[in-house]
Amino acid sequence: MRAGRERTVTENVGGFGDPSAEVLAVAAAAFGLLASSARLHLMWALSQGESDVTHLADRVGGALPAVSQHLAKLKLAGLVRSRREGRRQVYFIDDPDVVTLVRVMIGQLTVRSQQASAPVRLLHGTGG
Repeated sequence: MRAGRERTVTENVGGFGDPSAEVLAVAAAAFGLLASSARLHLMWALSQGESDVTHLADRVGGALPAVSQHLAKLKLAGLVRSRREGRRQVYFIDDPDVVTLVRVMIGQLTVRSQQASAPVRLLHGTGG
């Protein structure tokens, strides 16, 4: 019965069976990029709306060159996009599912951190 139940569960998750190794590798790479608190902060800021690198650096408290490098990595991974407006490069998240993912994760952890009964804890085996 267990094997049948597992098959039903995997078939019902999002209407898909198990993802391919390629899809898992791409997802792992994207999550790896989001494992950086600096990049996650940038994604949070961009989930609230588009911004240029100067405003993002001010908002997240990062040095302009470091923020630019983080944005370049996020852009190469396809998590953010940019467009030129005059001399400014404006960054934005073009995928509503990525916005939802970031908002749900950060939102849930924020709520937990505000509740005395469920403090935010680091997951075992994770870095900072």
